[in-house]
Amino acid sequence: MITDEKIDQYNRDGFVFIENALTTNQLEAMQLATAKLIKRSAAITESNEQYDLDAGHTATSPRLTRIKLPHLLDPIFQEVLKSEQILGLIRPLLNTDNIRLHTSKLNTKEPDGGQAVEWHQDWAFYPHTNDDLLAIGILLEDVDEENGPLQVIAGTHQGPVLDHSSNGVFCGAIDPSDALFDKNRAVSLTGKAGSLSIHHVRALHGSAPNNSDRARKILFYECGAADAWPLNGSSSTYTGLSQDTIWNEMQSRMISGQQPKHARLTDVPVLMPVPPPPDSTSIFKVQESGGAVSAFENS
Repeated sequence: MITDEKIDQYNRDGFVFIENALTTNQLEAMQLATAKLIKRSAAITESNEQYDLDAGHTATSPRLTRIKLPHLLDPIFQEVLKSEQILGLIRPLLNTDNIRLHTSKLNTKEPDGGQAVEWHQDWAFYPHTNDDLLAIGILLEDVDEENGPLQVIAGTHQGPVLDHSSNGVFCGAIDPSDALFDKNRAVSLTGKAGSLSIHHVRALHGSAPNNSDRARKILFYECGAADAWPLNGSSSTYTGLSQDTIWNEMQSRMISGQQPKHARLTDVPVLMPVPPPPDSTSIFKVQESGGAVSAFENS
């Protein structure tokens, strides 16, 4: 369960860090599953629906930026997601028992140059009818200042949605010259494997390249209140999907409670992620092909 102090911190700052959140057995099982998935990537030569490859990837030395949808690739990731260790933390933050998974991803950030994630707000990628959404980041390795920790700026979840465009297209990152961006206020979320962070969908965050000789593997679950309905692409008129397909997909992503038929609308700022960049297959490709300006070039 989460303490009242942590709930207050999340509401105030837009993020919280919780040490030793998982059992030893859970952590070891996820580490083993991750190692197996990375080993399996040795057989591929280009990014696909399961893997985003990093520069220098080879069959003998696999290098990834991301394992996509790990909760569909090994049952341990689904098991941990639906465990009380996780649900007991996020139910009070979302103020509901009805919780839906938006997506999952495992950012591997390899040693010696593992790719940065430029500063952004998750909300810019997937606006909903309300902003009771969050991301859980489970540390699968020890994380310190040297191997590219997640960094967050407190209070930005209560501010505006910053411009995430460059050269006329959505680039999935803010411009570091934005007057509302103050990198000096960034807080690094570091700790031991088995700890986790939780950040609000509108919290401004990013992570530097991994220039250490150690991996930095973080598993992310992005979840939200089930009465938060996606705004962009939720209509079958535009997606070409049937109502049955959309409804069944939303129900299949429920991790707690039931999917309600009503959408709760709140007064939240929204900028749609359009026009799309040339490559929208991952945040790395969005930022690269969209021409995002790096805030980490001189770090």
